[in-house]
Amino acid sequence: MQSLDDIVVLEFAAFAAGPCVGKYMANHGAFVVKVESSSRPDGFRAHYPPFKDNIKGVNRSGVFALANDGVRSIGINLKVPKGLETARRLAIKADVIIENFTPGTMKRLGLGYETLSQDNPGLVMLSTCNLGQTGPRAQHPGFGSQLTSLSGFTHLIGEPDRNPVIAYGPYIDFIAVGFAYVAILAALEYRRRNGRGQYIDLSQYEGGVHFVAPAILEYQLLGTICTRQGNRHPAAAPHSVYPCAEPDSWCAIGVYDDEEWTRLRGAMGDPEWARSERFRTQLGRKQNELELDALLTQWTRRQDAARVMERLQEAGVHAAKVLNVAELYEDAQLAHRNLWGEVVQEEVGPHHVENPAFLLSRTPHLDPRPAPLLNEHTDIVLERLLGLGREEVDELVAHGAVERAPAGSARGE
Repeated sequence: MQSLDDIVVLEFAAFAAGPCVGKYMANHGAFVVKVESSSRPDGFRAHYPPFKDNIKGVNRSGVFALANDGVRSIGINLKVPKGLETARRLAIKADVIIENFTPGTMKRLGLGYETLSQDNPGLVMLSTCNLGQTGPRAQHPGFGSQLTSLSGFTHLIGEPDRNPVIAYGPYIDFIAVGFAYVAILAALEYRRRNGRGQYIDLSQYEGGVHFVAPAILEYQLLGTICTRQGNRHPAAAPHSVYPCAEPDSWCAIGVYDDEEWTRLRGAMGDPEWARSERFRTQLGRKQNELELDALLTQWTRRQDAARVMERLQEAGVHAAKVLNVAELYEDAQLAHRNLWGEVVQEEVGPHHVENPAFLLSRTPHLDPRPAPLLNEHTDIVLERLLGLGREEVDELVAHGAVERAPAGSARGE
């Protein structure tokens, strides 16, 4: 028994912000169906590296594999009347619809919430797009880099005397995923109590603004505009990322009060320079931060990064080794928590996907399934949700309304 058993999700979504919501629902038992087609596949399938062996293909994208494990793919051509009608019939059977088209697209297709909810009053529909469904810039296109800039992140990242630095591209997308998942579950709980669904208008932009709230509060209270500080912290010192013995190895260290500074001194063997009156107080350390960083670097350069982290944490000092992506797969903490699930997909091959970052005690997540091949589950979905047999699906295929994966490529359930 899973927490979302019997929940049917129909997904008209691409890239990250929509599909990752469906992925996490599938991880907990929902029957998630991704609507796409050979003429309009998910953009991650077609445009975003890495591809297996650097050979492009709709079933070879690593990013798609990571964002869509556990879902089913049905091929529907929304430009064909019978295809659009098939999509509408499926929508009437769905508990949840996820879409991240340009605002107004679903309504123009006849798949808007007001239309669908007339026949499916319990429907929960999530529309997640850059700036929300309304407003003077609602139609503006953009990806993660634009959203992190609009949301204020970019202005805060980088060195004080240098240009702003764009944060990891789709960062805002993944913030939006968390808000979306919570909103869907809240709407489903409302439906459980009241029998009626809801429409969710989620602005990824607004989700990003939530995450710069401290800077906004400082402006409101003090009238100051936060800007780039590199690795500096308003109060903590030392506070930076320090080089260690191995090439390109680093440890992040932050000391937030005088007691923690005393603990850091002890962990370093209380060197003479650390006993200087200049560094005794938090204010003194901030005023002499450049010198402090240089002296601390002399110590960390002789140390193994992992050992520095362990040594300082044992002493009660905030410290963490800077892990690269290869080390994330080897991290003992993540392995213990079973974050990485290994799957095999025919064209990508063996790879890991991310299990949910939370553990439910009574209804743990499912063992991971690989992301679907394009149009892989067309027959399965139409049979399960609409009761269509092989001949009826054949007719829809003949009309160009639906598509199947090439013969022999479907895995089945």
